[in-house]
Amino acid sequence: MGSASKQSNKPGGKQGATDRRARIAELRAAEQRRDRRNKIVASVIAGVLVIGAIATGTWIVVDANNDKKAKEAAANAPIDGVKTFGDLSRNHVKEKVNYPMTPPVGGDHNAIWLDCMGHVYDQPVENERAVHSLEHGAVWVTYNGKATPDDIKTLSDKVKGTPYSLMSPYPDEQGTITLNAWSTQLVVDNANDPRVAEFFTKYVQGKQTQEPGASCTMGSM
Repeated sequence: MGSASKQSNKPGGKQGATDRRARIAELRAAEQRRDRRNKIVASVIAGVLVIGAIATGTWIVVDANNDKKAKEAAANAPIDGVKTFGDLSRNHVKEKVNYPMTPPVGGDHNAIWLDCMGHVYDQPVENERAVHSLEHGAVWVTYNGKATPDDIKTLSDKVKGTPYSLMSPYPDEQGTITLNAWSTQLVVDNANDPRVAEFFTKYVQGKQTQEPGASCTMGSM
């Protein structure tokens, strides 16, 4: 009896095998618990990331919608001092035209327009060709001798960075700086007037455009 009891306690005996199986089962259970914890943590992280992505996406959409609404509001808001001249004729003519406003903002015009993709002219241009550019949705910036070098620099930079715009001196105009779109005109005293930017926003390819998307380069038919 004593001999059998001693044999069962040896490392290679039945008791040792039982201990090993218990230890293996314990290790497997611990591993399974770790796996469950890892899966839970991964699920939580994934959920947080999904919620974050949804929130970010929602914010981007909301921000884009707000930006769109702000642009639409700016495009529709009236600008103090803007004059409009109603429906104007649009015939192509070869002769000079006696326009009722200075500078002209519409009416019969030359069949060849001026390049107006941010073009700055240092000499006066033909009224009849500039009017054709306005028909295509351009904004024409003009100025007389009262405009300062800083005014001219500021306006030149604005025009150069804006497709569907052009600029030229206009010695005979009464206002220091005049912003012209088809059937639309605004006179300002200096280039820093906030209405300059508002005018560009509203009238470059704006609702007044007679031929939206028409070419503003090459000065050809």
